[in-house]
Amino acid sequence: MTADRASAGTGEVPFPENGTFTIAGVERQRILLVDDEPDLRRMVRRYLQAEGFDVADASNGEEALSILRGGSVDLVVLDVGMPRMDGFSVLQEVRKASDTPVIMLTARTEEIDRILGLTMGADDYVTKPFSPRELVARIRAVLRRGRRDAADSDDVMEFTGIILDTARREIRVGGTNVDLTALEFDLLEALASAPGRVFTRAQLLERVWGWDYFGAERVVDVHIGNLRKALGDDASEPRFISTVRGVGYKFVATPK
Repeated sequence: MTADRASAGTGEVPFPENGTFTIAGVERQRILLVDDEPDLRRMVRRYLQAEGFDVADASNGEEALSILRGGSVDLVVLDVGMPRMDGFSVLQEVRKASDTPVIMLTARTEEIDRILGLTMGADDYVTKPFSPRELVARIRAVLRRGRRDAADSDDVMEFTGIILDTARREIRVGGTNVDLTALEFDLLEALASAPGRVFTRAQLLERVWGWDYFGAERVVDVHIGNLRKALGDDASEPRFISTVRGVGYKFVATPK
């Protein structure tokens, strides 16, 4: 049986014990697709497999969490509107233990629903109905950002009150380690790479999300808010991230 049949939760072949499939010696990235609509799962799974991904799928939140606990997954595509345990609840559980990238699928058009997912730690969102091509583009953009981070230099950036260790991807504020999502770390690193420079939202989108990101600039504001909360930074009296009204944001801590 081939790797194309690899699908968790559907009675098909599960991931191997080492969590890795290879084709002609090349490791394939694993996507977990979570949606309660069988037809949508089938369509997206086939499209992703045709694009070179290995795909596990789950029809509900409990099943998804079981798969995540049992093996390695590179990215999760997670539907918001599932019965029993909705996507927001699943995302909350994922973020307690992992910074695995998550792209939310939502049929809801209200901005507040999208902001809620981003605030809880989602990396991106796609609104239903969507084209598989758009979803693949967003998946590749998020995964590419992760690969770029792994290849970054191992410098330690030290400022008054905060230290960024890019090799270990660790943040210390006042000597205490601070937990950030992968995207929050990327955003902070981008700002801290040029202290005092004002970055527009568009520049941050290109630098952190990738040049091919085509979502709303509002996503930057949401993640800046999350980042400030994690760092204990006050927007009205910022120690680290200052808002430049009508333009964007800048990192204001003093380098050591």
